[in-house]
Amino acid sequence: MLFYRDALPLSHRTLTFVSGLIRTHRRELGSVWRKLNPGEQALLVLVYLRKGEPFAEVGAGFGVSTTTCWRYVGETVELLAQRAPRLRAALRTAKQRGMAYVVIDGTLILIDRIAANRPFYSGKHKMHGVNLQVLATPDGTVLWVSGDLPGSTHDIAAARIWNILAALRDAGLIALGDKGYHGYDPTGQRITPHKGRGQPASQKDANRAHARLPGPGERANAQPKTWRVLRKVRVSPRRIGRLAKAIHILQNYETTAG
Repeated sequence: MLFYRDALPLSHRTLTFVSGLIRTHRRELGSVWRKLNPGEQALLVLVYLRKGEPFAEVGAGFGVSTTTCWRYVGETVELLAQRAPRLRAALRTAKQRGMAYVVIDGTLILIDRIAANRPFYSGKHKMHGVNLQVLATPDGTVLWVSGDLPGSTHDIAAARIWNILAALRDAGLIALGDKGYHGYDPTGQRITPHKGRGQPASQKDANRAHARLPGPGERANAQPKTWRVLRKVRVSPRRIGRLAKAIHILQNYETTAG
């Protein structure tokens, strides 16, 4: 096997943050010795998440077995995911910051076809995947990432499952979304563009205004996918939600570090 040096487009501050979580966790467990120290484990996990390479290749680069690499990644992802904000807490934070609205959007994380593939097949995208719901600020900062649902789940159904509407009402916020959420809330807590052809000028103007407002927020869905582990998922679909939450924490931390 050949080895080579590579660069990771992340700040040293993020590495310090992750290694601190691992160090604290080991201290709580009373772990005396491991093959890699906290800093090395943190770097291994960041490489895996950012590069999306198989466990065997990442582990070989750090001199550990595939099983050990898998265990290190699972442990650290869980530590990060536990720090992800809950829905209502995220919306309260948005309200406290004076935001007039948040942006809601669904994204499909592609997976390989599996034995129980039917629930994971998205008719909209014509691909197998996992549905994630994302709430973002108007400027595109991710506020909250949902857990995973089968790719066949419609965005409206996903929003109902996660009880997003009730959380918006409690926080006193509205959410802008695309036509996939049309009809979710007729009372106006959710604002979607008008559908259909031959719309009057007032509805066309409203649609143009709507398209401008949530645009930056909708781009938040592209942020997690810059972490290549979500482009070609090699783990169980039921782990994708935890991966996305961990990446949410890292992405926001990296942004503030910059």
